[in-house]
Amino acid sequence: MSIDHLAPLLADIHLLTVLGETRSFTQAARRLKLSKASVSARIAELERAVGLPLVRRTTRSVALTDAGRRLAEDSAPAFARVGATLAEVIDLAGEPRGLLRVTAPVALGRQHLAPTLADFCRAHPAIQVELDLSDRLSNLAQEGFDLALRHTHAPPDTHVAWELCETRTLLVASPAYLAARGEPEAPGDLAGHACIGYLREGAMTWAFERVGADGRIERRGVTVAGPIRANNSEVLRAVVADGLAIGLLPDFSAASELAAGRLVRVLADWTPVGGFGPRLYALRPWSPQVPRAVRVFVEHLKAHFAGGFGG
Repeated sequence: MSIDHLAPLLADIHLLTVLGETRSFTQAARRLKLSKASVSARIAELERAVGLPLVRRTTRSVALTDAGRRLAEDSAPAFARVGATLAEVIDLAGEPRGLLRVTAPVALGRQHLAPTLADFCRAHPAIQVELDLSDRLSNLAQEGFDLALRHTHAPPDTHVAWELCETRTLLVASPAYLAARGEPEAPGDLAGHACIGYLREGAMTWAFERVGADGRIERRGVTVAGPIRANNSEVLRAVVADGLAIGLLPDFSAASELAAGRLVRVLADWTPVGGFGPRLYALRPWSPQVPRAVRVFVEHLKAHFAGGFGG
């Protein structure tokens, strides 16, 4: 097939590579900003052009056929090279430009990232920012994100990572709760209190450590229980501030309530271990070149988060 006849199919072949990565018509449509019906129609048109089925559809899943997988896998590196070359050419312009897709946890994004975006956009008017706030851990490559903000112990080796600041997990309660229930004096006392935690496996087994009088690390663990679990720290913060329970919160979510006196530290001489990650990173899937739009946004984040979150 000549390149002239191939050209009209290139966009549909790229769509096939995205469908192979996402394994979902819905996700592919969202990533490429198309309707699901358009994605389905274009794949059908590509199948007619090549004369073979390329996608195996069931009620529960989408998978590429052997022919579809071969076409997608052989084409993906070429599209990646074109994308990298285009990014390099765009970077030759006098100012960074383009669409920047960013994902971040809900509480972090609402409280600390969103307030910085107006200044960034005024400084870089040729960059468009799309901010997706979700506490779900996204697959950045599959979902087409350029950058993610994540608090973690160690960033994955498959990603480029920029450390933004340190973060801490804090044990907090409202003054009203402590006045009514008393203040725990040791980690084991938490077993007798209402405690709320993050909605994930093992989240209600809390561990703490401190440096003892002899200079050795003391470690304590306790299994706790309470009336609510949630996958969003703003929800947990609201419940704790309302006096229902003691909670473990990341400092970026607790800082404003601590400053206002609506929350106070509990067991302040003990450090929670294994809660939220101890550092905040900006992450992106590894690539040989980082677009200028990403670089200037990371520099913006570094400047904003340099002081951490207090608490």
